Amino acid sequence: MKPTLIAAALCAACGPFAWAAEPFSATPVVLISGGRPTSLPSEIPTTLEGVSARQIEEGINASDSEDALKYLPSLLVRKRYAGDYNHAVLSTRASGTGNSARSMVYADGILLSNFLGNGASFAPRWAMVTPEEIERADVLYGPFSAAYPGNAVGAVVDFQTRMPQRFETHVALAGTVQPFRLYRSDSTLHGRQASIAVGDRVGAWSWYLDLNRQDSEGQPLSFATRLIAAGVPGSAGTPVSGAVADRDRSERPWLLLGASTQYHSVQDHAKLKLAWQLAPGVRLYYLFGLWQNQSDGQAQSYLRDAAGRTVSTGVVNIGGRSYTLSASDFAPTREALRHSMHGLSLKSNTRAAFDYELAASSFGYDRDELRAPTSGSGAGRLVDLHGTGWRSLSAKGIWRVLTGHVIEAGVAQDLYHLASTERATSSWTTGAGGARNQAFAGHTALSGLFAQDAWQFAPDWRAVLGLRLEHWRAWDGVTANASTSVAHPERSAHYASPKAAIGWRASEDWQLKASTGRAVRVPTVSELYQGGVNAAGTLINNDPALQPERSWTTELSAERGTANGGLWRLTAFFERTSDALYAQTNVLVTPNVTNVQNVDRIATHGLETALNLRHWLMAGLDLDASATWTDSRIRANRRFPASVGKWQPRIPEWRATALLTWHPSTRWSLAYGMRYSGRQYSTLDNSDPNGYAYQGASAYFTTDLRARLRLQDGWSIAAGVDNLNNYQYWNFHPYPQRSARFELRYDR
Repeated sequence: MKPTLIAAALCAACGPFAWAAEPFSATPVVLISGGRPTSLPSEIPTTLEGVSARQIEEGINASDSEDALKYLPSLLVRKRYAGDYNHAVLSTRASGTGNSARSMVYADGILLSNFLGNGASFAPRWAMVTPEEIERADVLYGPFSAAYPGNAVGAVVDFQTRMPQRFETHVALAGTVQPFRLYRSDSTLHGRQASIAVGDRVGAWSWYLDLNRQDSEGQPLSFATRLIAAGVPGSAGTPVSGAVADRDRSERPWLLLGASTQYHSVQDHAKLKLAWQLAPGVRLYYLFGLWQNQSDGQAQSYLRDAAGRTVSTGVVNIGGRSYTLSASDFAPTREALRHSMHGLSLKSNTRAAFDYELAASSFGYDRDELRAPTSGSGAGRLVDLHGTGWRSLSAKGIWRVLTGHVIEAGVAQDLYHLASTERATSSWTTGAGGARNQAFAGHTALSGLFAQDAWQFAPDWRAVLGLRLEHWRAWDGVTANASTSVAHPERSAHYASPKAAIGWRASEDWQLKASTGRAVRVPTVSELYQGGVNAAGTLINNDPALQPERSWTTELSAERGTANGGLWRLTAFFERTSDALYAQTNVLVTPNVTNVQNVDRIATHGLETALNLRHWLMAGLDLDASATWTDSRIRANRRFPASVGKWQPRIPEWRATALLTWHPSTRWSLAYGMRYSGRQYSTLDNSDPNGYAYQGASAYFTTDLRARLRLQDGWSIAAGVDNLNNYQYWNFHPYPQRSARFELRYDR
């Protein structure tokens, strides 16, 4: 089968996750399941995967935009509950869920990744996109495009959202139910979601308005614990019952005293998009997004005294040992967030000799407050991040003036500002901020200049050469405690990141690809400035010499078109990272210091295979499956030698996904999904062998179901179950247990 016929067959099949390219034409595009071309750099012969709106509707129980990535190869989003706004971090082939700054997430060209920090607290702003508005979700694996900075070392995710061609209306109602049983926590959790969207196109103008509300209850995420050995033998304290005996992630006996961080969140999303077609192929586009969240984190003590009363404070006695309960053990929290984003672009896509794109965007924390008690008297703390955010500017051009060459070049600048202040307050629920407890602030900027040439030097060959030059700057860094502020010196540096790829159409059915590239992931604002100041006014827990991560990544792929428009791919990948950024303990200094430091060298290699079969075994049955084997080890780390030879945290040796979708008729679709991950570790020295414990990272195997029926006049209904087998698994926090979802939609 000719590659062009493979592309046409895949587009016509519209099966989940199928993608096809016309990789050797002078003006290549990737068309995924009949949708519009991806905005990712499809001319680079490397791995590109994607999923369309129809595939999401038929195969995925999607309450949030990140659910669209659920079955794509080697990806994991650490989503703990519907609407998880602060810990849903993306993991890729060689980057675990503690490395959020090693992947990039965009929506309509606007950066959603939160590069103010690196880790679970800096998840992409997924809530700025709703599942109903997604037209495409595409993923470029690896740092092989010079158009992206070093944060693309893992993957680049690009959400393209709907713009109407005529008047259209979309309404969706959904509900979820999750019975949750763990330790002594026992409850049934509910969620509700409603969205409405309208749009139209009149002449050269088009507009789209999307509104969404999600009201969700999550399971307990944190637990108050005490090591049994830490208790003081004797009869002191109030005798209590109800503590659960278990073992921690290091297999040490401990007690679980109660649960906390059980969120009830109400989130509102609003987005307005305007487009003006100035000329054929030239569009001016504006986007405004607003997201707000009111969240209550609840707590529950398991402890009861002899009269059956709940005990959550004071000194308690359990099994002849006394333990002191602190104010933070069962502390509730309240959060009030309002974030906004703006985007403006002018883009030419004429496919003529020259095209261009000018873009500007901003993301701001208009309101961001966290409240929590610090004592039983009602006093507390107030953490305020108002004014935090980031801005991006870019300009690029594409030239097709030389036969066989597509040359792209551009400039870009990303600015990040962190402003975090924690103050004491007399009333943790409503009080104003008083005296400062601590504060962190600072700026970073990354300016880039890039060029790359896609050269078709023979009918069956294409090469891509690229270079990215970057200037990094960090300034106005401040770390403060209650009485002292310490300023950090300004820093700046220059980096160069070359890229190269080559593709060969070996036969009518086979394509071979090779790509390599360097990526420099610069330190984030919080990695630089979020530390501490001691009583003498000296910085602690900060490394003033923190260096950027430097990675070389290589990928070798073979792809073969299969019968009925399917595709099979086998990819070998290799990554070598120097100065990886991790929080660890430096044992070379006395006293030891624990902070974000550079790990000298991490090496990763692995194999990934993906298979897309249309009409597999019978008409209307599609199979999409992937499996990944990875070996990721710390090869050198002079600051923490005990970690050398150990697994990189949160990278399992094996992971796999599969999704079967059956279309018994034009109105029905039935889907059955499976996801697997092997054991993993959370610590650099792998001293946490028990993954099935609070703070552990476990293996898992989950199955999902979804059924959808198209009714008349634009109506449809769907029902599904995630984690059908009710597998209890962990990634520091417990994941959701068996959850049912019901949907009613109207699309006209």
